[in-house]
Amino acid sequence: MFLIPFAGFGQYRHVPLQQNPNSKARKTAPNPEFTLDFPNLNVIPYYSNRKRLAAIEKLEKQKQYQKALPLLESHVRNFGIENFYKDTNLLWRLGQLYDRQGKKDEAIAMFRLVLKHHRSDARRVKSYYDSLEQNSTDYYVPLKYYYELVEYRKTIATFKPPQGVYLNMGNTINSEHEDYGPALSKDNEVMIFTSKRLFQGLNGKANEDLYYSKQENGYWQEAQSFGKPINSIYNEGSACLTRDGQTMYFARCESPDGYGNCDLYSARLQTDGSWGDIINLGPKVNSNGWDSQPTLSTNEDTLYFASDRLGGFGLSDIYFTYRNKRGEWAPAKNMGPVINTRESEVSPFFHPLYQVLYFSSRGQLLNFGDFDIYKTYRVNGHWLEPRNIGPLVNGKGCEYYFTIDSQSQNLYYARSEASDINNLDLYSFPLPMEAHPLAVTKVEGILLDSITHKPLSGVISVIDLENGIEIASKFIRPDGSFEFDLIDNSRYMMIIQGPEFFTMERELSLQQDTTFQIMTTLIDYSIPMVFQNLEFDQNESTIKPEMEETLDAVAYFLVDHPTFRLEIAGHTDGAGNPEFNLALSQDRADAILRYIRNKVPIPLERIEAIGYGSTKPLRPEVTEEDKRINRRVEFRLIKPDKPQPGISW
Repeated sequence: MFLIPFAGFGQYRHVPLQQNPNSKARKTAPNPEFTLDFPNLNVIPYYSNRKRLAAIEKLEKQKQYQKALPLLESHVRNFGIENFYKDTNLLWRLGQLYDRQGKKDEAIAMFRLVLKHHRSDARRVKSYYDSLEQNSTDYYVPLKYYYELVEYRKTIATFKPPQGVYLNMGNTINSEHEDYGPALSKDNEVMIFTSKRLFQGLNGKANEDLYYSKQENGYWQEAQSFGKPINSIYNEGSACLTRDGQTMYFARCESPDGYGNCDLYSARLQTDGSWGDIINLGPKVNSNGWDSQPTLSTNEDTLYFASDRLGGFGLSDIYFTYRNKRGEWAPAKNMGPVINTRESEVSPFFHPLYQVLYFSSRGQLLNFGDFDIYKTYRVNGHWLEPRNIGPLVNGKGCEYYFTIDSQSQNLYYARSEASDINNLDLYSFPLPMEAHPLAVTKVEGILLDSITHKPLSGVISVIDLENGIEIASKFIRPDGSFEFDLIDNSRYMMIIQGPEFFTMERELSLQQDTTFQIMTTLIDYSIPMVFQNLEFDQNESTIKPEMEETLDAVAYFLVDHPTFRLEIAGHTDGAGNPEFNLALSQDRADAILRYIRNKVPIPLERIEAIGYGSTKPLRPEVTEEDKRINRRVEFRLIKPDKPQPGISW
């Protein structure tokens, strides 16, 4: 186990987001990405121009790539939906032309479309895409290993474990049958969801009904059925409310007045508190297939939903409709090839304050399980590449029906265990950073060994110091780089762990529109490690049994790495006589030195023990916790000046 000296650089940048005029909250969004407009998507199913394709092919054979590029780009812009699975080879060729002209972002965008929509062997594209993206891909730490890190970090003094995940909402909400599709009222005090807990449907099948629960004093009350006329012998579910709580949109299936398998409906709250005026949204919105899972935009003028209607990109797609000048819902449109894939996209959720859409998919490029939840931002009229919201939410099973409260503090969603993907329950827990709509301030850097200048390997974790939320840990990329999306005007702690020991802790204080650099100097020796379990009894210097495991690890490291030296520094708090504190800290450092030398045969010149008493406090002593932090033993593993043959860095 060792601390790695390194040099690195980090910075972040801030980009304004399109603002909702009805909200006073500050908003941010990622940098705009390259996108092609496809005006024919919802106009024609397929586009072809043989004359132009022949001209493009001729120019490519003549290696006149600069002339071929604008012609092929113009052709691809005219694609209808069918082109994306029939002509993915043209997307691949356009990506290659972009790449030849040094337009890497444009090339990557095309290769992504190929991988999302191909219906034949795309291993060649995947291999090339991976080679381009290996130094920008997020290498998330597997969840099992992440929790091992959390357990190990409990021995480090500075931090407590992160707040728990996968918190089942309990039997006041969930039943022994499937429960899913949560939606919240504007004040977050009422939750609506779908359940199959009653078996009274058509043909003896489980009946889907809408239920609600009210929150009182922070606790969700026993779920209640909406009853008639919302619930019927048909299936109802996937509801959402307007901000004033007066209108509800929901899905009803197998109804005689429907246009397809499932249709979207609206209902109005009556003066007596019941629901009525149930209206089918009509054939401009509904199809002869399955239409369900509605969600409203922040201004409530656009309705997003999932549909498996014919003419889409995959098994099911995300569509939208908007109110025209007459207040009517316009014909539904497909959201396009960046959001939708050849697989299934379902359960959209539009954030109540920001231009952020969440949805569940099994066809995006980073996937942890069967269905994962993603978020996408609308910037300059375009939806950006969807981002997986990370392994703290997405597991090996299925995650659907993602919902966030209006303060972006808690998430609610349905998930199943990998062993039983058909039995959904509702879960809730504090919103992880990857899922937060304002997590768009980019912190990035490169970690290099200060002597060899080679990229370091290891794991980076980031903790939000203001609310205790931890961001999912990531492996350092092959080139030594790392990247996190955080919230500006916030404080974070970055923990960098080498292959064996915690290597470094660095506090970051992000400020909007401020260039920030971290770790800009070459470090010739390690940042000290402080272990919580190395706490002596008051006024004593005797090694306790609970210390031995940590001290053994340090001792064995010195044996395995004979060129490293160890510095042991003892510190006390400021209480009591300074001379006594100085002597006590020296006695404690000497006790640790003797223990290590008794454990393993280490030459005395490789270990130095120094007592500093109370002369180097980490923080002013206002509370007892401050004193505890200052009472510590620090270890510095000092690297040799030059690399030694056979030594692994």
